[in-house]
Amino acid sequence: MTKVSADEALARLQSGQRVFVQGAAATPLVLLEALARRAAALTGVETVHLHLEGDAPHAAPALAGHVRPTALFVGPNLRAAVDEGRADFVPIFLSEVPLLFRRGLMPLDLALVHVSPPDRHGWCSLGTSVDVAVAAVECARDVVAQVNPHMPRTFGHGQVHVSRFRHVIEVDAALPAHAPAPPSAVEDAIGRRIAAMVDDGATLQMGIGAIPDAVLGSLSGHRWLGVHTEMFSDGLLPLIERGVVTGEKKARQRGKVVTSFVMGTQKLYDFVHDNPSVELRESSYVNDTAVIRQNPKVTAINSAIEVDLTGQVCADSIGERIWSGVGGQMDFMRGAALSEGGKPIIALPSTTSKGLSRIVAQLKPGAGVVTTRAHVRYVVTEHGVADLYGKSLEQRARSLIAVAAPQHRDDLARAAHVRFRRGA
Repeated sequence: MTKVSADEALARLQSGQRVFVQGAAATPLVLLEALARRAAALTGVETVHLHLEGDAPHAAPALAGHVRPTALFVGPNLRAAVDEGRADFVPIFLSEVPLLFRRGLMPLDLALVHVSPPDRHGWCSLGTSVDVAVAAVECARDVVAQVNPHMPRTFGHGQVHVSRFRHVIEVDAALPAHAPAPPSAVEDAIGRRIAAMVDDGATLQMGIGAIPDAVLGSLSGHRWLGVHTEMFSDGLLPLIERGVVTGEKKARQRGKVVTSFVMGTQKLYDFVHDNPSVELRESSYVNDTAVIRQNPKVTAINSAIEVDLTGQVCADSIGERIWSGVGGQMDFMRGAALSEGGKPIIALPSTTSKGLSRIVAQLKPGAGVVTTRAHVRYVVTEHGVADLYGKSLEQRARSLIAVAAPQHRDDLARAAHVRFRRGA
């Protein structure tokens, strides 16, 4: 391991090589900027990553042909590049991404990571994003680390010894932070409906966003809740501080908050720093349905872009346009369904910001089905809860129309009548 500048650390990057980049709050922004500078003199460099924070300089139009991003989950900073054909998207369950690296299906020449300073034994922490980074560090031919005193040291699978790094650069910068926005009236109504479905002693999975935060804000009267989730955000902190989340009923890592990455405010990063009650484990474990199902009453809360009248859930695209990714939705929807007393929940407002219905007769042409009609159980809007388990197509249509926005129900009922050739 040698300490060098960012440009020196990327000087050995060659045309045609594949580079993994750690994501979310752990995006190594200084190294990524150096990669963009180096790639301008190369051709055919490929980057592989989940959602990245920052400006994504490697995806700039001027670098087309020099570097091509491959996104395993598309964030806002990469949507234009995917739309314009300058970047690729790989649909894959988050639980299976490590297999791409370990089985040699996506060999890595270099991994760029963002870590805490080493302890007295030489061990650094992958900090806020362990997810798929563990497998990348394990499998990449070379690893370059951005070492930052602001990166929290986290427990779990994310320890890496300095001897694994070919080069190290030192930075001193705060991590990207996202403060939760207050929920709207619609989001608050959805949150209250879902909170009423959560049993005492349940194990929670939820992502970032106003609806999960609204759910968490309505759970203060619950007891003995546990957390096993791919993402941990600020909304959980009040419940931990009040003793609502104790984890004492969990079957796996009892008493621990288990997650694979952390994204939120500085308060959250301070909370997870050197905190043995929080374990960050790689996604092949956290998102493994065989692990998820062992916890009691797993309540998985995931979002959707639209749901059709048969229960097909589109969550990764708007028509043909890729918006996000498959992520862990199906991992947790299935894991929750297999858990004793589990509840897999799809939550969405009944209309878009333009007033269009998000409960639709048919998904848009080209839309991706992330959760199939056979896997969906509960669909929740501000108007109610549709329980689709064991229901026929016609019964599903009736249930979903009942939770659609009132102004769209007649049109949906007519579409159901045409589709099923009888009243719905």
